Amino acid sequence: MEDPSLKWPANQQVLVILAHPDDPEFFCGATLARWARNGHQIDYVLITCGDKGINDHVPHSEGDELCKLRFVEQRNAADVIGVSGLEFLDVEDGMVAPTIALRREIVRKIRQHKPDVIVTCDPQYLFTPWGINHPDHRAAGQVTIDAIFPAGGNKLFFPELLEQGLEPHSPKEVWVSLTGSPNLVLDVSETFEIKMEALRQHASQIGDYGNFRQRMQDRMPIDPQTGKRKFEERFHVINWR
Repeated sequence: MEDPSLKWPANQQVLVILAHPDDPEFFCGATLARWARNGHQIDYVLITCGDKGINDHVPHSEGDELCKLRFVEQRNAADVIGVSGLEFLDVEDGMVAPTIALRREIVRKIRQHKPDVIVTCDPQYLFTPWGINHPDHRAAGQVTIDAIFPAGGNKLFFPELLEQGLEPHSPKEVWVSLTGSPNLVLDVSETFEIKMEALRQHASQIGDYGNFRQRMQDRMPIDPQTGKRKFEERFHVINWR
């Protein structure tokens, strides 16, 4: 599949809806960085503040303190990427579920932002090459896709939003990241260092940066022709309208 973003008109509105701080940077940070540098506006809506994101090898706080720390880390990472807006929905980390109530909130955000492009993740991706995918990731993808269709663009869903002046809206494209069934693989070598610098801001999560960087590089496939790592990000892209 050819990269659809190469044909986008100027100043597209991109809305990234994912579960945790650091998810956008891990899943598709290099692609987001390229879009930002091409003049497109990117906004994040993150469902949790990552208040259970602890690792044994990293000193950590708990609860509200960790939430505050991760908000600062995410804002710093978003600035590196070139993101405009950052919002949190304050669902408890580890407890994301594709409920009707959460779907309504995602529909609200879609109608508020009116994005041309929505980025989320794959609700069907259970087993990854490095282990088991976090249930919050899958739930975030499910609730976002359910919000896009049929609710986001249909005035008969959530009429209370209409009463608040939020008209139905559907994106032009949906980019599903962290997927086991990609139909688009992008070479992100040009902006990979920006992705890594953004991830570096999530110090509470990554531990020693040198070791982390090596792990990230080791995940990249090897080009059989050159024997070198290929810096890629993968998506399943849906052309909506």
